[in-house]
Amino acid sequence: MKKATELINDLKNNKYDELLNDLYVDESLLEYQRNRYVAAVEKYISLYGDNEVEIYSAPGRSEVGGNHTDHQHGCVLAAAINLDAIAVVGKTEREIKILSDDFDIKAIDVNDLAVKQEEAGSSEALVRGVLAKLKELNYQIGGFNAFITSDVIMGAGLSSSAAFETIIGTILSGLYNDMTVDPVLIAQIGQYAENVYFGKPCGLMDQCASSVGSLINIDFKDIDKPVVRKVDVDFSKFEHSLCIVDTKGSHADLTDEYAAIPAEMKKIANYFNKEFLREVDEQEFFDNIAKVREIGNDRAVLRAIHLFTENKRVDLQVAALNAGDFDEFKRLIKASGDSSYKFLQNVYANSDVFNQSVSIGLAMSEKILGDNGVCRVHGGGFAGTIQAFVKDSYVDTYKTEIEKVFGKDSCHILKVRKYGGKKVIY
Repeated sequence: MKKATELINDLKNNKYDELLNDLYVDESLLEYQRNRYVAAVEKYISLYGDNEVEIYSAPGRSEVGGNHTDHQHGCVLAAAINLDAIAVVGKTEREIKILSDDFDIKAIDVNDLAVKQEEAGSSEALVRGVLAKLKELNYQIGGFNAFITSDVIMGAGLSSSAAFETIIGTILSGLYNDMTVDPVLIAQIGQYAENVYFGKPCGLMDQCASSVGSLINIDFKDIDKPVVRKVDVDFSKFEHSLCIVDTKGSHADLTDEYAAIPAEMKKIANYFNKEFLREVDEQEFFDNIAKVREIGNDRAVLRAIHLFTENKRVDLQVAALNAGDFDEFKRLIKASGDSSYKFLQNVYANSDVFNQSVSIGLAMSEKILGDNGVCRVHGGGFAGTIQAFVKDSYVDTYKTEIEKVFGKDSCHILKVRKYGGKKVIY
């Protein structure tokens, strides 16, 4: 550990420039990140004093493949991105005290780890849940003071909550366990905290992508023991950026639209006496489509077609990346988006056909990009964001043109980063 003031001097004297470039994969962000780190350490000093500190990082994530497959025990491909939460941390004995940007999280006693109903839905619940699971698994836990700041965009489907859970687990791994807690286990601990303490029945994709880093392929066939594989490629060599565009559509009143997707897929699975579509034999499904249509819901049949083809696409995307065939990877991204549009039908809401901001975003992106990239719906769909993989040489043009449609700063230019939860400076 280093004294906080010493760390500030080192940052200002460019000692960590190479490290920051490696972490954030974009030299143009160097000054921003250096200033951000300095400001975070200065804030820590104002809160807790000039003592010895370490800095940790946990990234946001973007879904790349596997649109609406996880709830059917399917396969996904997700990427860590170069927006992250960073934490300036100093070790204490038995209490955890965190200021997260402007949000003051109540102190947590590391010896008081029972579920507290009054904390449901709070940051305190997430911290307490991570502590409790680590202790149950016989890892060491203890106190710390931290200032956490995040530039993961809220409400853009980039999983700011998973980054928070991951950074707490990574801090405890670093301070008390010599960074020996496996990243996948940190993700599972974050999921446990969110499910049991926070009270939200989330899956594991978000936490895994944040904790493991790079691109990860997750197979949810056995939901209790998902298979998580890191796709170990240097994404920067493909000379493309990941752009997330906020199409300014509202998610309000869309709960029924989201809920209908797993409900309709479940109807098809139940026709074959299965609980989830992943358990249904694909050939048997296609052989019996005429009979399946008798349930009276053709959209459910189309959504099942998406599930079967999307699962296979995830495997093909991984194979293309491993082979270094980025053109094939982009073709598969476009095919995924086309399937979501035609079969999954989550690009606009049937309950509000006059508002189709995502559709407009995709149509204009295809026109602007031409051969310079591909696009698809991002995340849950119906409103919100789209995703585009754009040639680095064309990113500025794409950003300029798409923001003529959706407004200034609606396009976020990201990179896939190779690190997940990480102790950055110590």
